[in-house]
Amino acid sequence: MLRIGGSPLPVVGRARMYVCGITPYETTHLGHAATFVWADVAARVLRHLGVEVEVCRNVTDVDDVLDAAAARAGSRPDSFAAVQQFRFDRDMSALGVRRPTHEPRAHTHVGQVVTLAAALLEGGAAYLRDGTVWFRGSGVPARAGLDTAAAAALAAEFGQVADPAAEHPADVPVWRPAVAGEAAWPSPWGDGRPGWHAECAAMALTTLGPALDLHVGGADLRFPHHAYESAMAEAVTAVTPFARSWMHVGTVRVGGVKMAKSTGNLVLVSDVLEVCPAPALRLLLLDRPWAQPWDYDAASPAAATARLERLYAAAARGVGEDAPSAATDAVTAALLADLDVPAALDVAEEAGGPAARLLLSVLNLT
Repeated sequence: MLRIGGSPLPVVGRARMYVCGITPYETTHLGHAATFVWADVAARVLRHLGVEVEVCRNVTDVDDVLDAAAARAGSRPDSFAAVQQFRFDRDMSALGVRRPTHEPRAHTHVGQVVTLAAALLEGGAAYLRDGTVWFRGSGVPARAGLDTAAAAALAAEFGQVADPAAEHPADVPVWRPAVAGEAAWPSPWGDGRPGWHAECAAMALTTLGPALDLHVGGADLRFPHHAYESAMAEAVTAVTPFARSWMHVGTVRVGGVKMAKSTGNLVLVSDVLEVCPAPALRLLLLDRPWAQPWDYDAASPAAATARLERLYAAAARGVGEDAPSAATDAVTAALLADLDVPAALDVAEEAGGPAARLLLSVLNLT
């Protein structure tokens, strides 16, 4: 049985995985890639156990940041998003990330957000004020284990600040009126557009139903995004928990500073692939505990390439010997123990033969 975050995740037959996808306004950097490669490995380990995995990875193509980036480029948001999506797909293919079963886009789920907003209003979990449907979020910070000040600081990093039009500082829009120049859609409350957290809640509920087995996303999305997304979903369905397990993948840093466009320290997947084989870059992202932040530096690609070459050499030993052994069992056990890839690599490199070949196959490092 796979354990995630120290807790068992028993699955019978089929697993539903939601992966918080991209807002397509910039080319893929290593912080993005780490999340999606780890999600891919989690799905592959479940498939190794004989579980059918249904993966939903959304595209947030209705977003103020995307609109701003498209305007700076002198492009329409939909055209700009399509180009960025193409580049992202190319990077994911190079890194061996399997295409998701479902890839919903926010602009095709606006109607579902309207339905979500109406249901939240009907149940008293939201209220209407001047064309905005506000979600009652006063209890969300506490359920995320945060006090008011810490929650406000984290929310502000994403531009979510207390609005005097709301009843409570922690309330967030499920639906809001569009401002001049923004794309807008009809609703019972006037033309407008969905809130960010509501988009993911609507796409997840529409695609996978009222509950998930595993929700994956970057650690920086734990609050506010995932906290509000799950609170909205649970409020409308009365099914708890929304996600049985969470994988909040650790952030990638450069010199101790989180990799982000705002800090100007992005390391793009396409640039690293010019100096590093794709399987080695995939291994670079995986050879560490998935939940911990880590620092990338110029020596990282060479170290990962050397590690992969040792694993290939180990796999070449005992060709023709494919019977399960204590070493293959140990590789599987390490992967089931919170996806402990470093431990599995150590076993595979030392034992070689079938154990190394098994790990190369499960991690898709060939």
